[in-house]
Amino acid sequence: MIGVAPRGVLLAGGIGTGKSTAAGFLAGLGAAVISADEAAHRAIAPGGGAFETVSGRWPSTLVGGLIDRAELARIVFDDSAQLAELEAITHPVIGIDIADQVSAADARLIVVEMPLLTASIGRGWPRVVVDAPDDVRISRLMGRGMDLDDIAARMAAQPTREEWLAAADHVIDNGGTLDALAFECGAAFERFAAPETVAGSL
Repeated sequence: MIGVAPRGVLLAGGIGTGKSTAAGFLAGLGAAVISADEAAHRAIAPGGGAFETVSGRWPSTLVGGLIDRAELARIVFDDSAQLAELEAITHPVIGIDIADQVSAADARLIVVEMPLLTASIGRGWPRVVVDAPDDVRISRLMGRGMDLDDIAARMAAQPTREEWLAAADHVIDNGGTLDALAFECGAAFERFAAPETVAGSL
């Protein structure tokens, strides 16, 4: 047999859990990491598939030829109808971008790093959640310069820790040291990566 198809997982976790750090460890092990956030940025950048529609719908966000993402977030995230409208515009574009990257990836494991877990991306791939206790997350976020009110608002807008864990097919524990996280990521990689490609007789 020659060749083994790559496998894919969705990687997510709440703010302050260290999802991006975990993604970096997985990339270091040989995974192809695809960022949904980066695809979202491209979607509304000039020339992006959603740029004209979004800038036309919310013209006040257009500053110097660019969409001000902070202003767009301020407008839509407290208005469920406008948020749903934005997602209806951008999600198909983001999905195509990610699908193109998945098709082009050449790795034993493909990791799509996402802010939330969604059924619209990943074709039933396992859901890997990076987890840390809330007090650890708060401490990390304060270390980045965020204040407690902002942290509370951001965490309240996301699933609870219990909801994240309930949605997970596999949990990467990041409540401890970087060395411990590296070990956790190694275990996840070995669980979900396809075997090494081996050429041999049928």
